[in-house]
Amino acid sequence: MNKLVKIIIPVLVILGLILAAGCSKQSSVSTSSWAGAVPAPSAPMESFRSTAYDASSNIAMGESGGTEIDRKIVKNGYMTLEVNDITAAITGVAAMAEDLNGYVVSSNKSGDKDATYGQITIRVPSGSFDIAFDRLRHLAVNVPNESTTSEDVTEQYTDLQAQLRNYEATEAQYLELLKKADKVEDMLAVQRELSNVRGQIEQVKGRIQYIERTSDMALISVDLQKVKPIGGTAW
Repeated sequence: MNKLVKIIIPVLVILGLILAAGCSKQSSVSTSSWAGAVPAPSAPMESFRSTAYDASSNIAMGESGGTEIDRKIVKNGYMTLEVNDITAAITGVAAMAEDLNGYVVSSNKSGDKDATYGQITIRVPSGSFDIAFDRLRHLAVNVPNESTTSEDVTEQYTDLQAQLRNYEATEAQYLELLKKADKVEDMLAVQRELSNVRGQIEQVKGRIQYIERTSDMALISVDLQKVKPIGGTAW
């Protein structure tokens, strides 16, 4: 038991430092909740603290040097289109999205016949974002309003990738400890920590996948209004 404890404590120290380093980089609230899943021991030896810090730094920095970064940009757009036929416009927007290798997220209209209002949200490849906007304009009689936004989430993405590498390195260390455990209580202790780390891995992977999806596929929301008759009388 004492032998295994001596091995587990260094791993816990490394994990604690990894968590602290990873969380200090995060500017987003959505990723800050991952900190502190597995606390470090309350009184680690000073000499080992220095060694653990060097080890965690090497893990975090190992793949950062000299690598060209693929920037992650999340694009969103909004348009208000005035059209002659709401149903036909919804069909046209959906067909345009499909033609650009995109898809419809949601759509609705006010009534089955003679609808006066509709809404459709689509996703298209980010590289086709401007093309989609141009095609949407051609579907309308008038375009009263349009807007676009873009957010660079590259820093969040690279920080999450570093966190994932750190967690996976710690997972590998716990798996090695599990092989060396020869008592049930030792196995249970390591398995608890392993379960915590794997939970963090799944959360980080989920966030990475979300950023990849939203940066690869731009979101466009379209409000559709029926063209008002000349003179402003009721339709």
